[in-house]
Amino acid sequence: MSANDIFINNEWRAGADGEFDVVDPATAETIRSVSNGGVADATAAVDAAATALTSWRRVAPRERGEILRRTFELMIRDRDELGELIAAENGKSLTDAKGEVTYSAEFFRWFAEETVRMGGDYGTAPAGGTRTLVTHHPVGVAALVTPWNFPAAMAARKIAPALAAGCTVVLKPASETPLTAFAIAKLMVEAGVPAGVVNIVPSRSSGEIVSTWLQDARVRKISFTGSTGVGQILLKQAADRVVNSSMELGGNAPFVVTEDADIDAAVEGAMVAKFRGGGQACTAANRLYVHAAVAEEFTAKLGAKVEALTVGPASDGSDIGPLITAKAVDGIHALLDGAVAAGARIVHQSPAPDSKGFYFPPTVLADVPADAEIVHEEIFGPIAPIVTWTTDDEVIAMANDTEMGLAAYVYAGELQRGIRLCEAIEAGMVGLNRGLVSDPAAPFGGMKQSGIGREGARIGMEEFQETQYLSVAWPEA
Repeated sequence: MSANDIFINNEWRAGADGEFDVVDPATAETIRSVSNGGVADATAAVDAAATALTSWRRVAPRERGEILRRTFELMIRDRDELGELIAAENGKSLTDAKGEVTYSAEFFRWFAEETVRMGGDYGTAPAGGTRTLVTHHPVGVAALVTPWNFPAAMAARKIAPALAAGCTVVLKPASETPLTAFAIAKLMVEAGVPAGVVNIVPSRSSGEIVSTWLQDARVRKISFTGSTGVGQILLKQAADRVVNSSMELGGNAPFVVTEDADIDAAVEGAMVAKFRGGGQACTAANRLYVHAAVAEEFTAKLGAKVEALTVGPASDGSDIGPLITAKAVDGIHALLDGAVAAGARIVHQSPAPDSKGFYFPPTVLADVPADAEIVHEEIFGPIAPIVTWTTDDEVIAMANDTEMGLAAYVYAGELQRGIRLCEAIEAGMVGLNRGLVSDPAAPFGGMKQSGIGREGARIGMEEFQETQYLSVAWPEA
């Protein structure tokens, strides 16, 4: 019997191109087979979204907001089940998975509140004789493409503002983790989302699906989270039709520790910024720049916490789960080998299980050369390379020596110095004396090749809107 996982017009149907397997990275075993969508499914999803757009954009903001609010409540109700599902297909610990559910639900709550706060403007033209009215309209059908590392959060962070703005959506979830997207769709139906407003097409042929959407004149928005390389391809395709584009791309976050920082707090922050989700986050601390005067203390304290981490399946209550695929493990091993060959030392490491799962031991590296490959490549895994520095100018130059600029972290004792360092680092988000930067009420996004646009905050809804200005004849009395 064929799987029915293509979600179009609030109905589940079989895909046009057979099925593919979703694998549990903790065991390398198949969880279930999922419908593999094709071009016909992608087009049918746009058909449904375009038809629904006519009525959805006219739904009162309060009514749209109530649907988002009910989705928030349902996600919180099902937090444990959703967390277990994320852990099963993604591999992250249950603590991280349930935390992701709470974070994801907050996007629905935040944009439920923002839905009713859409503003405009009214004024007198400087020359007189006219009045200027500025208003905002939904951009139209939005194509959303989400990654595997946060299967609930990335979907929520795009769906919620799109619907709040009055758009309808077609979603392509990562083929490694489509089950979470299905679960969210079911909750949205329960919350009352009308048919055609949210449509989901899972597929192993991501390029084929997204290209079909970008070539369709009814699709007016692309919102993508993923690698910089894929983002560059999509931007080129979007340019052909001048499609409104938001891109949240790769990262290479520096984690700076000054000599007057609270070292214990910095270690706690590094554990979160580096090892949450096994380091598989675009905002993960990729390179740790620790002042030479405190490097030994910081390394010892961080190492002790890393060695105490338990690595294994989420079902065992482990702190760190597997990486997403065997290929990911091979890539991390190659980076580690290259770093050691360049002079770095493995100084601390936690044990990893002997398993068919895709495990890699959390590792701390010391004596890492500033020009080592592991410093300039996005690791996307649980390795913490430590580079030392002595002057602020030196660490700022090292922190900015990358084409990426998504997130950064600074731990400093003197507040003004900390803020100066934060402002000097070329990153869209900087955590000062904290290891987390994500918040639904704050603008999430990067500089340079880390992306275009912002998600979350009020601007997150504006990304799905077009601005229109009316010049109204207004003869002076």
